[in-house]
Amino acid sequence: MRKFLFIFVAAFLVASVSHAQKIGYIDSNFILSKMPAYNQVQQEMDKYATAWQKEIELLQQESDKLKQDYRAEEVLLTEQMKKKRQAEITKKDAELRDYQQKVFGYEGMMFKRRQELMRPIQDEVFEAIEKVSKEKGVQMMFDKSGDLVLIYTNPVHDYTEYVLEALGLASERQNQQGQTPADSAVDDPGNLPDVGAEEEQQNQPVPQPASGNEKKSNN
Repeated sequence: MRKFLFIFVAAFLVASVSHAQKIGYIDSNFILSKMPAYNQVQQEMDKYATAWQKEIELLQQESDKLKQDYRAEEVLLTEQMKKKRQAEITKKDAELRDYQQKVFGYEGMMFKRRQELMRPIQDEVFEAIEKVSKEKGVQMMFDKSGDLVLIYTNPVHDYTEYVLEALGLASERQNQQGQTPADSAVDDPGNLPDVGAEEEQQNQPVPQPASGNEKKSNN
């Protein structure tokens, strides 16, 4: 299955990017996994695949039956009858192969149906990425899930959460644990230490070690 790519500019242009330009990346696979419409497409494609697979299995059974009958009756058949039965088997095998290719082959029914169902979802995600890129001033946006290999990615350049927000899928807590969206790497006032409490703790008397003459408790 081909990877879902959203790359605004080809990888060879990276070398020409100046330091003044802003670059970011998103994780399209993660974004898709959060979209109810994408999950519905997955379920629908599973149904199509199951139905088509059953049809292929029926053709396979018909082919196996022809071969089995031929082996059982071969000694009783004339040369002309043998050729006719062999031609029927060859035709059925070709029918099976052609149907397998038609359904699951390159750009087959499975591929085209999935492409048809995914097109509106892809357009929706692309529009969200474009919106975030313009709002945040990002000149180049890469897809971490794509074929482009990103050896190292700093979470500060991750705009995945912003795209989810643009799609109306943002959660109160970030969907990706351990990652901070770009432009939000600032100190949270609620996480700053309480200076007053720290001073109060420093002013408390330090407990003195116990005297050597005291008896140890047996308890």
